[in-house]
Amino acid sequence: MSRTDPRPRRSTALVAAVVAVAAVVTAVIPGTSSGFVSRITNGANTAATAPYFTCTAAAAADKSTAVFQYALRETSGSLFVTDSSGAGNTGIYRGTMRTNTTAPMACPRDTGSAYVLNGTSSYVSTNTRITNPTVFSEEAWFKTTVAGGKIIGFGSSQTGSSTQNDRHVYVSTTGQIVFGAYNGATQVITSPDTYTDGDWHHVAATMSPATGMRLYLDGDLVASNVSYTAGENYAGYVRIGYDNTANWPGSGTQFFFSGSLRFAAFYTSVLTPAQVLNHYAAGQ
Repeated sequence: MSRTDPRPRRSTALVAAVVAVAAVVTAVIPGTSSGFVSRITNGANTAATAPYFTCTAAAAADKSTAVFQYALRETSGSLFVTDSSGAGNTGIYRGTMRTNTTAPMACPRDTGSAYVLNGTSSYVSTNTRITNPTVFSEEAWFKTTVAGGKIIGFGSSQTGSSTQNDRHVYVSTTGQIVFGAYNGATQVITSPDTYTDGDWHHVAATMSPATGMRLYLDGDLVASNVSYTAGENYAGYVRIGYDNTANWPGSGTQFFFSGSLRFAAFYTSVLTPAQVLNHYAAGQ
């Protein structure tokens, strides 16, 4: 199914209405950063109070289980990525590091720029090596027109091409978003829609023995499999924007992400559907 599907998307329509109300409320109440004080009705959808007005605030609410939270808003040419979670897991920009502030931007009420990846050398790797995350969530805001490239994932090497790689989210050659893990064989779930339209989108992927694999796009659960409950047992690093995806379904040969990213994070918990929707709503 393409992104031109004429059927209305629940979260997109709902969040647009929420943000419109929030903008008015914020103007009326000086200093507010996260309070929507009204209940709104949008056709068949009704939204109660939305808790966060910025991606920074939404991330802070869930930082207790974060391995890292990167806003990715450092200035062009920066080497290090600030971890806002308090976990102290500073990231490192690899290859060409460039940013821009072109509107529209995901998380428009947050300060700073977006990280622009050139599709050939740009990526981020973490400093902290972690062993076999069995319960986890990962997320990022992304924008691309290129069908291919890893958005975020786990790999055995801190730099270069990992020999072991899974727990990753990548763009397929058809423009769909794939969430994959390995447990003796590749385990993937794939979005029905394509997301290479040049617009900003939010992706979140979760996995645990209790819930299996879940993939969310723009606040909606778009794919899941409760039978896929474990990834490969190895120690590695979280990688953003690049790592080896050879032989993964639909990955093609474009391993570097080409486009823009904001607010990427990795957690040792399963984000709930409400948490995922809160993170998406905060970025609208």
